[in-house]
Amino acid sequence: MATLTPTPTPTPDPPIRLIRPAEEPAGGPLAGEPAMVALPSFIVGAVAFGMVLIGVVPAGTVGAAIPIVLIAAAGMAVASIWSAVIGQNAPAGVYGIVAGFFSSYALLVLGLINNWFGITPAAVADTQKLFVISWIVIVTMLVLATLRLPMAFTLLFTLVDIALVLNLLGIIQSSANLTKAAGWVVIALSAIPVYLFFSSASHATGGNELPHGPPVLHT
Repeated sequence: MATLTPTPTPTPDPPIRLIRPAEEPAGGPLAGEPAMVALPSFIVGAVAFGMVLIGVVPAGTVGAAIPIVLIAAAGMAVASIWSAVIGQNAPAGVYGIVAGFFSSYALLVLGLINNWFGITPAAVADTQKLFVISWIVIVTMLVLATLRLPMAFTLLFTLVDIALVLNLLGIIQSSANLTKAAGWVVIALSAIPVYLFFSSASHATGGNELPHGPPVLHT
């Protein structure tokens, strides 16, 4: 007599989930170290800007630094977007501001050289004052915003602020010495992002970060 085999109960398909459960990692490496792009971009842009101020190129050929400054702006913009994607909002904001500075500087220089904005020669100095004062406000804001961050970041933007103030005084007083002093400050402060890059590189390759100093404000 034939044995009746029970029909197996079909296993229901798993439900389709539109939201990934918290315990499941997101697909792909949504992380990384945007500073590895931002810091070299900052360094090369700052060094080029500083050399223009100290007079490495003649006054009539300041456009020589524009290709470098534009690449620096692009690198900072990439780092800003990358930081925002992985949720690093504070670095994203800082990198975006630096990208804005380099971009606006390049646009100003190109505009003055090619007379894009209809600025007369007599108004060039006032235009430069407008540019520098606007960025002094932003960088001063950054100095205050970094008081709870490690000392290296506060020192970096404080030196940037000093360089901009010296540059402004050089424009107001038509002083080549003050302008050169601003340039030397910019070149000197580039040592800080070099140090920060070595710290990020050490961390990215499995080592420890270098010390960045205690914050000015602890609470």
